[in-house]
Amino acid sequence: MVRITLPDGSQREFQGPVSVSEVANSIGTGLGRAALAGRVGTPGTESRLVDTSYVIDQDSHLAIITAKDADGLDLIRHSTAHLLAYAVKSLFPDAQVTIGPVIDNGFYYDFSYKRAFTPEDLEAIEKKMAELAKKDEVVTREEWLRDDAVEFFKSIGEDYKAEIIASIPSNESISLYREGDFIDLCRGPHVPSTGKLKVFKLMKVAGAYWRGDSNNEMLQRIYGTAWATKEDQQAYLTMLEEAERRDHRKLGRELDLFHFQEEAPGLIFWHPKGWVIWQQVEQYIRRVYQDNGYQEVKAPQILDLSLWKKTGHWDNYAENMFTTESENRVYGLKPMNCPGHVQIFNSGLHSYRELPIRYGEFGQCHRNEPSGALHGMMRVRGFTQDDGHIFCTEDQLQDECAAFTAQLQAVYADFGFTEILYKVATRPEKRIGDDAVWDKAEQALIESLRRTGCEFEISEGEGAFYGPKIEYTLKDAIGRHWQCGTIQVDFSMPARLGAEYVDAQDQRRVPVMLHRAILGSFERFIGMLIENHAGALPAWLAPEHVVVCCISEGSADYAQSVAQNLKKMGFRASSDLRGEKITRKIREHSMQKVPYILVVGEKERENGAVAVRARGGVDLGVMPIADFSARLKQEIDSRQ
Repeated sequence: MVRITLPDGSQREFQGPVSVSEVANSIGTGLGRAALAGRVGTPGTESRLVDTSYVIDQDSHLAIITAKDADGLDLIRHSTAHLLAYAVKSLFPDAQVTIGPVIDNGFYYDFSYKRAFTPEDLEAIEKKMAELAKKDEVVTREEWLRDDAVEFFKSIGEDYKAEIIASIPSNESISLYREGDFIDLCRGPHVPSTGKLKVFKLMKVAGAYWRGDSNNEMLQRIYGTAWATKEDQQAYLTMLEEAERRDHRKLGRELDLFHFQEEAPGLIFWHPKGWVIWQQVEQYIRRVYQDNGYQEVKAPQILDLSLWKKTGHWDNYAENMFTTESENRVYGLKPMNCPGHVQIFNSGLHSYRELPIRYGEFGQCHRNEPSGALHGMMRVRGFTQDDGHIFCTEDQLQDECAAFTAQLQAVYADFGFTEILYKVATRPEKRIGDDAVWDKAEQALIESLRRTGCEFEISEGEGAFYGPKIEYTLKDAIGRHWQCGTIQVDFSMPARLGAEYVDAQDQRRVPVMLHRAILGSFERFIGMLIENHAGALPAWLAPEHVVVCCISEGSADYAQSVAQNLKKMGFRASSDLRGEKITRKIREHSMQKVPYILVVGEKERENGAVAVRARGGVDLGVMPIADFSARLKQEIDSRQ
């Protein structure tokens, strides 16, 4: 007798071993048809996803997975990646398949082929995928001996797949999945048949080195997306169209904010308008520092390599660091600011009465990111962080973490972000410090979020090598998620670098160090702001608040005078005195997304007034300059 416990607590008994699909069908034929997989667990073991063909031979808990579940959507995407490989092999038999994982919103598969795939090839592959899905071929799991699998894939010319299998320990079982004439290495699980894969689209082809090593062959990576319903896919494709319209690289050129060029890969050339945005962000964060007890500091750009070895960065992060030499000494260009802040803390002996000590820096960092990973302002090699470090006692730890979360929430709201996701990233496999210290640090972060009433998720193994962290993720105007802020608990680095304070018993103690940033990279955050607002930044951040346009030459002096007076009031204002038609001026400045366009002619000059057009073509009518300036000031001060 096998007893199956379902998620609602109800139980079903079977005379002997039973498959997941049989359990689903016993509940209802509709569920049986919808079942994609099962999540099985037994007392004392962690649940795991299994195929619908998986046979349960002991009392277990079981959840039937359908396309409505997150696990179900991942299964659809995973199986669609294999369907892609099946289609490619059907059309291009001498192509070699390598790996094909699930990614956010879709999947990809890497192929080795003698020529580049064309857009026409992608259309043909997608059509073939639809044909194969329509055949509704059963997907079956097979267990092979490792060496037999290696020989098989070598025999059919799949050298990459054979190499992958050969790297698996010989004592591990090898699972292969077969659908029709196609067989592939995979741990699974998979959907029960290709007919479950109905909604997918191939997106693009890109290059990718085998195993991510630039010394290896360049493969072709085909990206695709897959969904449970056509409506979900269409919503995603619409979002992509909107994201393309909002692309910060495109808007940066159109609005004359910044540019990139080959001579400085991963670095930004800021134009005057773009640097205005930067300055507004920096000045705002500087006020946050001041209002929350931070002392602003500045540490050197390069530090002797011996210091990076003491901190553990060289052992754990060397491949991402730039180095330079001078007078037979090797220096590391800083990828982060923390070691410099410890040196500032160490420059004097501190009493426990001084703690917490909070340092803040607009620290410029450099990281040797692979060229293929660079992406506009979102992934660069040189960036500036609103980086801060708090030195405190263990007793102060939770208070500091909770206060930071509240501070961060207020800042994000001012920038127009009100929906925040919270994750606690725990110890990675590659780390420094013993487990007892990690236990203490992780618990402190979890308790600080509970105290502030935040719901959160646990991201196992995603912490920094020196400590766990809270990751704060924002949701933008079109539903995308951006991980920005972070606070990390570090018991290790202060000890490694000799940081100490004197406690109430006159004993030397090592402080706890909190690494925190609200915006993270300024460059990335400004790119996010541009995309979130589609370039139409709120007035307090806009490069220009107002442009004053004259209708005719007779009102040019008045337009210039109005602009100058607004400048004296502290507004970012300019005048357009060209002899162009007023409609053209309005159109051009509207395209530049200026918050306000003031139009003046003879009538406005005589009455000391301005005709006001707000962004979006909103006509606010004629008003005295004093009324307009009061309106603009209120908008800027309130950060609406």
